[in-house]
Amino acid sequence: MAWRCDLTGKRRLVGHKVSHSNIKTKKRQRPNLKTKRFFDPETGQTVRLRLSTSTIRTLDKVGGPTSFLRKRLSSGK
Repeated sequence: MAWRCDLTGKRRLVGHKVSHSNIKTKKRQRPNLKTKRFFDPETGQTVRLRLSTSTIRTLDKVGGPTSFLRKRLSSGK
């Protein structure tokens, strides 16, 4: 299973870990993903999604997955 948020597409970041002696090694930063069930009042269905915690907070603020996607598509992001 990929480390990717289902709604936003947020995925892992890759960079360098730099030691005191300036030796660079690869480092991965994974998003904080959680599996969560949501009830969508507009469709009347329960949906299970794998989301980052920042997206879960945004969904709580906006009101549901359908309204989140509608708002995201209308803003052009």
